[in-house]
Amino acid sequence: MLGRARHSRHHLVTRADFHIHTEYSPDSALSIRSLLQRCEQAGLGLIAVTDHNTISGALRARELATIPVIVGEEITTSEGEVTGLFLTEAIPRGLTAAETAKRIADQGGLVSIPHPFDVFRGNVISPDGLASVLRVADVIEGFNARNTFGSANERAKRLAAAAGLPITAVSDSHTALEVGRTFTELEIEGDLTPRSLLEALGQASLIERPINPLIHLVTTATKLRKRLG
Repeated sequence: MLGRARHSRHHLVTRADFHIHTEYSPDSALSIRSLLQRCEQAGLGLIAVTDHNTISGALRARELATIPVIVGEEITTSEGEVTGLFLTEAIPRGLTAAETAKRIADQGGLVSIPHPFDVFRGNVISPDGLASVLRVADVIEGFNARNTFGSANERAKRLAAAAGLPITAVSDSHTALEVGRTFTELEIEGDLTPRSLLEALGQASLIERPINPLIHLVTTATKLRKRLG
């Protein structure tokens, strides 16, 4: 275990999580301050905040954090969800998966395919959407702690291997309880950029700890509570 991140302008050795939701998502009540406090407790040294269809939470987290924060967004396309990392502008929901991926790339960001085979989620990318995004994707989530069955993660890893793409282990946290359970250990040479991250992921280690599927009930209740005000 690496513990707290060791970093300078040209070297970063850390535990990272590239899929986290905050109170800026409709199904999470995790405040930015609580997230950052939990990151410190868990020894996370690099995170991506990937709220649903907004980058506002990521921008706020980056303002307050003492660790690097990648601005991300989990975008609801017309064919299911696609994640963008290293974004400078929010990408609107409802576009095709291919157009969404293009807009991520046009910003110089990375296209990540989240939980592609978890059949229990309503917004999993469709087979046609997956085929179109796979041609331009940069990363696939090889382990998502919220996947209901381990077979979904195994299929994602096989897909990544066949496509020659790096993989990540992510918590997909919506609560403080989940932050720091699952993460990717990596070592980045040089400044943190999309390119240096991709290079680091090629040698990364995945720390895989699934969360109890009942956690989905918590997020469902949170979404309902927010809708009702």
